[in-house]
Amino acid sequence: MIIDCHGHFTTAPPALGEWRNRQIRAVEGGGDPAPAAPAPADLRIGDDELRAAIEGNQLRLMDERGIDLTVFSPRASFMAHHIGDFSTSSQWAAICNDLVHRVCSLYPTRFAPAAMLPQSPGVDPATCVPELVRCAEELGVVAVNLNPDPSGGHWNAPPLTDRYWYPVYEKLVEYDLPAMVHVSTSVNPAFHTTGSHYLNADTTAFMQLLQGDLFADFPTLRLVIPHGGGAVPYHWGRLRGLGMALGRPPLDKHLLDNVFFDTCVYHQPGIDLLLKVVPRRNVLFASEMIGAVRGIDPETGEYFDDTRRYVESAGLPADELAAVQEGNARAVYPRLDALLKSQGR
Repeated sequence: MIIDCHGHFTTAPPALGEWRNRQIRAVEGGGDPAPAAPAPADLRIGDDELRAAIEGNQLRLMDERGIDLTVFSPRASFMAHHIGDFSTSSQWAAICNDLVHRVCSLYPTRFAPAAMLPQSPGVDPATCVPELVRCAEELGVVAVNLNPDPSGGHWNAPPLTDRYWYPVYEKLVEYDLPAMVHVSTSVNPAFHTTGSHYLNADTTAFMQLLQGDLFADFPTLRLVIPHGGGAVPYHWGRLRGLGMALGRPPLDKHLLDNVFFDTCVYHQPGIDLLLKVVPRRNVLFASEMIGAVRGIDPETGEYFDDTRRYVESAGLPADELAAVQEGNARAVYPRLDALLKSQGR
């Protein structure tokens, strides 16, 4: 199998965005009378609309590229935890998670659900636990997305190693769920959302984990850093050296039983570097289609995000290629492995 561990519902029917815009207008207020907040029941999207949103987009590309299954979550830039308060995020997260679950129920052999959390700036992450539990017990999610910066580019939350985050980690461990460390929209004009904020966050998350000792408290917690780890593979020597200066154990002993990277890197030299520097047991195949980079590379004539081409051109031995494309995902996402086994795969 080829398992894509990083997919988002970026092609959701327009009704979802229209509902969200109504919610945002109600949060922002203004007008006389002030706009009313929409109710969850106001969102009406039929199964045929979901099929149309998926079959001509993600599913078509998966078939063209030979990808068997995608771990599917709400659109990352739509999480926008900085908008409103916890109540706002809670309602929005539930709606998005339910919609992803419906897609995965329509195509149970092609998509497995992952959830967003109802995070809100300055709000105790313990408030996310009920939605996490609901998604694990009722929606069958195989992972969650954890935003290390709910402020949207201002970075005023404690580092991921702080006990502030422990209520979420405790539940992740209890349900044997990994978390993909994934930020959302940047509202800081200094940081372009997908070009710098995402990649900055990947690098920042790894450095936070390097500085701390989180996995001494949570030895079975698994975190996936997307987009190839941001600058991490390119600066592996710097990070190893900083770890030594900080008195940390070597990276392989300190982090690499718990931290993993995906292959959302959109050119061959980047994939080659990732697979040369990071131990291959720590790399999971992913493409994040249809995502930030949707065009065709004029140098190759192929889509930038057709990452299977890069991975299979990297010259890996057959067993290591199979691990990157399937085996590592099954190990890092045990609930996905159980789901596949229940399907006879």
